[in-house]
Amino acid sequence: MTIKNITSDLQSLNFFPYLDNDGLINEKLHKKIGVYAIFNKNKHIQFIGYSRDIYLSLKQHLVRQPNNCYWLKFETIDNPNRSILEQIKKDWISQYKNSILESLEHQALWTQPIDAKIQMTEEDKKDYANGNEISQIKLLKTIARQVQNNIEKSLSDRGSNVEIRFNPKLKEKGLLDLK
Repeated sequence: MTIKNITSDLQSLNFFPYLDNDGLINEKLHKKIGVYAIFNKNKHIQFIGYSRDIYLSLKQHLVRQPNNCYWLKFETIDNPNRSILEQIKKDWISQYKNSILESLEHQALWTQPIDAKIQMTEEDKKDYANGNEISQIKLLKTIARQVQNNIEKSLSDRGSNVEIRFNPKLKEKGLLDLK
């Protein structure tokens, strides 16, 4: 099955800024289905993914990897078709001699909630180990809020005006993800 106007040649697509002059992600990508590639400040490939709503995915990636989201290339399709999206993604990845794009650990940095627990100090770890369930939850929420503040500062420094809201329930587990 072929789709009109879909290119499997990532190199031939134009670069678009991740954030526009107003510090926002392109609203035209809201509820658009497609494949996208994310590049850092120097236009080095960082991630290739596909989504049923490119805008929401880009928002998640910006929060998870704010220092690696500067440029974007994408292709949209009208009807969701996972096998076509996966094939385009596979074709795009094959154009780069960069095995990190296929690494599960690398993918997780872009697609899984942020684990704030890795920011715990030795003292935090001791407090957690010696605490009861309520004090452990409080500590995890505090750590998550610290990481959230760092993310928000990083986004602000970038000039981002993208509205973000984190899921408060996940903070109790030391995780950050958009709501």
